[in-house]
Amino acid sequence: MPEARVVVTGIGVVSAVGIGKEAFWRGLLAGKSGVSPITAFDPAACPVPIAAEAQDFRPEEHLEPEQVRAFGRSSQLATAAAKLALTDGGEPSGRCGVYIGTTMGEARMQDEACGAWVSGGRMAISGDLARRGADNVLAVNAARALRLDAECLCLPTACAAGNYALGHALDQIRRGRVRWALAGGADAFSRVAQAGFSRMLALTPDRCRPFDRDRKGIVVGEGAAVMVLEPLDAARLRGARVYAELKGYGQSCDASHMTIPHPDGAEAVMRRALAHAGASAADVDYVCAHGTGTRQNDLSECEAVARVFGARARAVPVSSIKSMLGHAMGAASALEAAACALAVAEGTIPPTINYETPDPGCPIDCVPNAARRVRVRLALNNAFAFGGNNCATVFSKV
Repeated sequence: MPEARVVVTGIGVVSAVGIGKEAFWRGLLAGKSGVSPITAFDPAACPVPIAAEAQDFRPEEHLEPEQVRAFGRSSQLATAAAKLALTDGGEPSGRCGVYIGTTMGEARMQDEACGAWVSGGRMAISGDLARRGADNVLAVNAARALRLDAECLCLPTACAAGNYALGHALDQIRRGRVRWALAGGADAFSRVAQAGFSRMLALTPDRCRPFDRDRKGIVVGEGAAVMVLEPLDAARLRGARVYAELKGYGQSCDASHMTIPHPDGAEAVMRRALAHAGASAADVDYVCAHGTGTRQNDLSECEAVARVFGARARAVPVSSIKSMLGHAMGAASALEAAACALAVAEGTIPPTINYETPDPGCPIDCVPNAARRVRVRLALNNAFAFGGNNCATVFSKV
């Protein structure tokens, strides 16, 4: 029996450039920057006081009052994105799965717990705070809020976690274990994320400039993106809009360096994703890059692109929306997957903003500074995480 064709029928997004699919897409195509001064906490002690926060997000507009009180911010983001996805695509029938990727989990709750411990000892940490701070609650909270009898899983594979969740959902649907899925990623901006990347000297002091010769690092971001995934036949039967088909995914672990992806692992994951999708590099019209804006990450990705695409490496569009959204950790590749599905549906590629000076080490077409109308038949979404945990997804026209 042939494997089910799995398609995207709903997209929900909370991002630094807009809330909801439409605002998100308009922001990307306009080259809008979501970077601004930090508001989540007093940034006076931060060497870099900027971030890409979802400042327009109001949890009370998406969640019931008791959910706002009970959920940490990452769960709020995940739940809001899942609700928006169902509003956009409608709810399919049958047993579902809710699969959410994350890097930091409920880091804000953990920050609060640490503060309570420092000021009042460990007994000052309330049971309620401990419950809200568990990393594995993101998928469960979204399912409960939506009143879904669902198989729930939280995937903590860092910056590639959103893609891992999408790949897992694809497998579960094809194997008949669930009829449909909500899959994506979520992470909230937190003090610990900002401090950690600051200690690694990975933060840019001003703008995120992927692939630019003068790039200086990342901007820490936040957000969530969740997709409704279901078999194509079921989508057509219920008259759902189809954005794109999730054709396949690939995984690799180069295990070379804690923070720097190795070109071998990046190359392998792209080739595996295309093979799983039954496609080749010649079929790809757009690559949504990992594109963090750090010197080594961008060099590694460009080398891998050169290996995979050969003579086409300088011609295939390869843009980084992290230039606008910052690095949203476990939500990053899910936000980029949403951009890929919309690029396929709308025939437009979002740009890499802040690009001024070409880098000879990154000889790619990074779609500099302005969106581009292109027929996108196949899009490849790259995600390379800490420890060499890599995952790429492939989206195509139906």
